[in-house]
Amino acid sequence: MARSAPLTHAQIWAAIDRLAARSGLSASGLAKKADLDPTTFNKSKRITPEGRARWPSTESVAKSLAATGTTVGTFLSLLTDSGKQAPQAVPLIGFAEAGSGGYFDDGGFPVGKGWEEIPFPQVSDEHAYALEISGDSMKPAYRDGDIIIVSPGSPVRRGDRVVVKTKDDEVIVKELRRKTTKTIELRSLNSEHRDRTLPMSDVLWVARIVWASQ
Repeated sequence: MARSAPLTHAQIWAAIDRLAARSGLSASGLAKKADLDPTTFNKSKRITPEGRARWPSTESVAKSLAATGTTVGTFLSLLTDSGKQAPQAVPLIGFAEAGSGGYFDDGGFPVGKGWEEIPFPQVSDEHAYALEISGDSMKPAYRDGDIIIVSPGSPVRRGDRVVVKTKDDEVIVKELRRKTTKTIELRSLNSEHRDRTLPMSDVLWVARIVWASQ
């Protein structure tokens, strides 16, 4: 009789990530929902200080199943669901908050506290983040409540939709018409709003929008 392969740490942690993703949560979001410490399922908790792989506790798994209404049988199926990549957690803030200080460094990369997280499987930039659109000033391209994924590490080309932050903490979402060393020309996504031309000396950073939840 053939022996079954032993269960591995990686399989258990991958199943937890898939459990979170199928519930529309990040790993930390799953921990919070299960009334656990938010860091319970963090990557840093999966390895001991000595560098050995660490198992999640049966209590933490049981609480997560109860919190998400998941059966043990379903969780077991997630152990071998290797064909589906667990989404990574992408930082999320509201568009109105993006103009506040403390959320971005000078290069447009997300920093600081106050970010929520959402699972997103298609992003290749580890520094990517999500903005939730507020209001309808960008219709018909984006509407209130839409989520856009911004990739500060992606190259920006003419015709791309971009997020621009100025030194006055204004955050602008438009289409890139032209960018030189001296100026940046932006086309409005809404015909009722004017196009903009800004001196590059007034621009902190420009980042490309790579996805929208429409």
